Amino acid sequence: MTDAPSNPPHIWVDADACPGAIKEILFRTARRLKLKLTLVANQTMRVPPSALFQLITVPDGADIADDRIVELLSPGDVVITADVPLAARVVEKGAVAIGVRGELFDDNTVHGRLASRDLMEQFRSAGVDTRGPKPLSQKDIQAFANLLDRTLTRRLNKK
Repeated sequence: MTDAPSNPPHIWVDADACPGAIKEILFRTARRLKLKLTLVANQTMRVPPSALFQLITVPDGADIADDRIVELLSPGDVVITADVPLAARVVEKGAVAIGVRGELFDDNTVHGRLASRDLMEQFRSAGVDTRGPKPLSQKDIQAFANLLDRTLTRRLNKK
């Protein structure tokens, strides 16, 4: 994993599919740590008033929000996404991605996750019922909060 620069990490959120409970954790955490948080979405959404928070609205279309996040992020930033291909692009730029269920996407994990995702996509294309993801549980939310805290603490201590 690339060492983070001396700047504090910026938190980027692939916001269209991000659950409300996860967004609330992100708002509280960014406020507590005084970190910038930017949501990128193809629709408007509620963002609490704060100089730390920003919403970037992009046109609707495949990967437009992903492209904007990758364009704007810096090495050492943290991206919140359930999109494994976006996570792979984030890692290539020297940042880290966290899934909404508390999955860490970094140099050590993202390539295996991308291969698994591609395999499942092939199964679905062949007509195999692979079922969708389970509903987000309280355990998932806690795993996310714990990983976010550990990741940001590690990044902030590299300053």
